[in-house]
Parts: sequence; structure tokens; C-alpha cells
Amino acid sequence: MTTQNNGGDWLIIFDCDGVLVDSEPIALDVLRAMLAEEGVALDADSISDRFLGRSLSSMTALIRQEFGVALPEDFPDKMRKRLFVRFEQELQPIPDMADTLDDLASAGFFYCVASSSQPERIAKSLEVTGLHSRFSPRIFSATMVSRGKPAPDLFLHAAARLGFSPERSIVIEDSPAGVQAARAAGMTVFAFSGGSHASSETYHAAIKALEPDQRFDAMADLLQLAERVRRAKDGIDG
Repeated sequence: MTTQNNGGDWLIIFDCDGVLVDSEPIALDVLRAMLAEEGVALDADSISDRFLGRSLSSMTALIRQEFGVALPEDFPDKMRKRLFVRFEQELQPIPDMADTLDDLASAGFFYCVASSSQPERIAKSLEVTGLHSRFSPRIFSATMVSRGKPAPDLFLHAAARLGFSPERSIVIEDSPAGVQAARAAGMTVFAFSGGSHASSETYHAAIKALEPDQRFDAMADLLQLAERVRRAKDGIDG
């Protein structure tokens, strides 16, 4: 079933963690501690390099492949419980997020969220930061498709459900896996580096090497950047 858009002819697809909400430092810290309990000792940079933007299922496969460790079946549930406690205490939206969403809607852009996280985590993140009502029901999780990022399935699924072609979709991502997924989907991709996790030279080099269409670090700049793409592709002068 296709969900009708609000009349906008361009779609903005937001990743959630590190793009809408500043959750990545919290999530990576919880993951680091829980992996250490399972005998997989990794520092913060190693955790980020391996798992940023990936689903729990792909993370579990990587842990098994690289370290020979099979994580227990209740690992995702335990992690979710610990994470939600931290979210309630610490989670904040990305600065200027609410105003940016208002500006995009006023300019005729439609938007949704498409995240590698479980639906419960996406909902909690958006609820804690006051953004849930702005996106519901346009919320898409990697659990809805067979392959998570860096495969394009999730972005293609979200665009199709909302009635947009890949050519008229702009993805806002913060992770290498997400940038790769947007590229594979044939969509315009903006790499956002305004989250508090996006500070290392290694991170910026990895993103730059993937050649996103645009890199930016202030959410207040998004409308201008999206307008530039829309005008160029629609052949509008000015």
C-alpha cells in the first residue's frame, strides 16, 4: 500500500541516529560495554568504525565472523533496555532539528525517517526528543526489508511506500553504510557530520572517500542545500 504524500514533489529521507537525534555516542558506549561482557574488547573508535549505521543483525554477523563469538539471543533486548534508560536521561535532538523540519514542510518538501534501528528504538528516540509526532506514521526500520544498509533496500522501500522515485529523493545520512545505501538506491545523498560522534579524522576521511553529493554539519543549512538540488534537477533558474 502506498502512503500518500502531502503534495510535495521531493522526498527527504532522514536517518535517525546521529541525524535526527544525537544518540550515537550513547549507543556506541552501551554497545562497547556489552560486547566487553561477552569477551569482545574494542575501543570506542573500533566500535564506531565497524558498527556505525548498521543494524543489530548485521552487527551480530560481523562479531561472529571477525571474533568467532555468537552473541546470546537476548543480547538485543538487554541492549535496548540499557539504551532506553540512557536515552531518557541524556538524549537530545540535533540542534535546529524542529525548525528545519518546519522549514522543509513550508517549502513543499515531504520527509520521513528510515533507520537501521529496531522500530522500538526509533520510536523511543523520537518520543524522548519531541519529534515523534512530526514523523509518524512515516517511520521505516531495517526490520521491514530483507537487507539492511549498506544495501539500498530500506531507502527504496520508504520511497516506494510514499510514492516517490529515487531520482526525487534526498537521503540525509551520517554513516558510511548509510551513504553507500543511498548511492546504491540511486538517490541524492547528503552526509551530515553535525552529531557529537562525527569528530575524528578517520570518520571524515571515510565519509569523504564515498563522495556524497554534499557534506554539511549544520542542520539549519539543509533547506538551502535541498532547494539547490531541487532547482538544478527541475531546471529552475535562480
